[in-house]
Amino acid sequence: MFKTSPTLIVAFTLVFTSAVAQERRPTFASEIGGQLRSAEREVLQVGDALPEDRYGFAPTAGEFKGVRTFAQQLKHIAAVNYELCSGIRREQSPVDINGEAGPDSIKSKADILKFVRESFAYCQQSLTTITDKNVLEPLPGSGGSTRLGLATLAAAHPYDHYGQLVVYLRMNGKIPPASLPSSR
Repeated sequence: MFKTSPTLIVAFTLVFTSAVAQERRPTFASEIGGQLRSAEREVLQVGDALPEDRYGFAPTAGEFKGVRTFAQQLKHIAAVNYELCSGIRREQSPVDINGEAGPDSIKSKADILKFVRESFAYCQQSLTTITDKNVLEPLPGSGGSTRLGLATLAAAHPYDHYGQLVVYLRMNGKIPPASLPSSR
């Protein structure tokens, strides 16, 4: 009969545990990507909650002169996603971002939400290009920004506009999906 020594069992356990731990080692893409997925979910839920006929809404009472419409807020989020994440890749944006406003040709709710969805997917792909070696490398023409700086801004920026979109929803008699009792 084959006998296993306790030392052999312990050694095998340590090697196996180490291999599993290395497989689960967080990466820049996984850590920031998780934050970006949360922002995407929140933004798309809010975008879906407002009927298309209200996408042209912008507040007018109070100090709201010249603010973006609901649709323009969403397109801006997507355009900035492309701007930041193409910077991570050190390439031109693959789409026309129209100075952070998004393409004028995108007008319908379905097309706007598609543009937003695709911008977040592009960012997720861009995050996978960040390595231990290049994460803090200053990017030419970015005023000293690094890939880490651009990635964290890409995860944070949508929330600035999400807050504005929530106000627009409430001004249109809609409860933001994240505030509904079933989403808690």
